[in-house]
Amino acid sequence: MPELERQKIAEALSGDQKAYEYLVKKHRPSVFHIINRMIRNDDISAELVQETFMKAFSSLASYRSEYRFSTWLYKIAANTSIDHLRKRRIKALSLDRPIETKDGEVEIEVPDYSFHPGLDLERKEKRFSIEEAITSLPEKYRQVIIYRHTDDKSYEEIADLLSIPVGTVKARIFRARELLKKKLKHIR
Repeated sequence: MPELERQKIAEALSGDQKAYEYLVKKHRPSVFHIINRMIRNDDISAELVQETFMKAFSSLASYRSEYRFSTWLYKIAANTSIDHLRKRRIKALSLDRPIETKDGEVEIEVPDYSFHPGLDLERKEKRFSIEEAITSLPEKYRQVIIYRHTDDKSYEEIADLLSIPVGTVKARIFRARELLKKKLKHIR
């Protein structure tokens, strides 16, 4: 630690106001920066800078000179910020436990917005219509569509399974998709 800073700390400990002002002026920008990075509000950060220096100078006697003064001060700034954030935290309610009121216990009921009977029915109808449309395809088209889209087979694998050229597989898949589009035109 620089000798001047060590001297100013000793003077501040003995009650020298000028030494105190020197230390505040020197470290205020860094302390503000540390606090504001955590709090993200200039006004509150400025208040917490004041609180940090008040805490630091009220416990200056506990500062140990083998450590850097700035490290000690910055730790106080960080802890002051954390304390502020903890105090500000909203109290959470448990959904598992009833709430105590003057009239007794009250259970919390949370609505389930994920259940949509209309949408679920619509999806089932679409799925049924698609399966019905696939089933109604001529055998050669139904096979390639099922292998490709249900079983996730490559064109080459389908060609091997059906003992037909890859070009024929591609042509049948194209034709099957066209037939399905026509059959499913009314579904949207």
